[in-house]
Amino acid sequence: MSLAVRAAGTDNCAMLRPPTRTLFALLAAACSSSAPAAGTLVADRPEMAKAQMLLVSSPAMSPGAPIALGYSAYGRNELPPLSWSALPAGTQSLAIVVEDPDASSAQPFVHWTAWNIAPSAHGLPEGLAGAVQGRNGKGTNGWWGPHPSDGKLHHYHFQLFALDTKLAVPAAAGREALAEAMAGHVLGKGKLVGTFIKPKG
Repeated sequence: MSLAVRAAGTDNCAMLRPPTRTLFALLAAACSSSAPAAGTLVADRPEMAKAQMLLVSSPAMSPGAPIALGYSAYGRNELPPLSWSALPAGTQSLAIVVEDPDASSAQPFVHWTAWNIAPSAHGLPEGLAGAVQGRNGKGTNGWWGPHPSDGKLHHYHFQLFALDTKLAVPAAAGREALAEAMAGHVLGKGKLVGTFIKPKG
């Protein structure tokens, strides 16, 4: 009788092992996923970590200062002027991603993506000549200005990337396709943060 009990116990343990191994495998796969952590800005992703720091500024806003109504989707939805300096040697093109990590979505809301900006310019070229503008969080191409609806202060991260190549990314692409194409080509990065809150009235 005791032998039968031990045999049954052995069989039961054997039956439990495969699901346990499967669970560990699933957990390992989840932990090694290449998907960015919730709320991670493109400039803060691990693949962008070793880039040289760039200086980004705007005559329209000081770092951490409010963005004027005219640049928001509540106003004229105009693209704020940007300028930069200290580009690394070997820069072949520039890319920009503007994100709002305070949005209610799991990932920061995308307000603008643009790439293949000429490095010879020290600011956004007039009409963005030669550059490609990708999809924003509204599903349209180009700039979509701040438009928070929750009455809280939101922070808008204008992230500039100096790349060692031009990107073969179609205009229909969004943030993730752009970030994937930039990986391994980022020589430098810089950021300017502006704020905005829903207008009263």
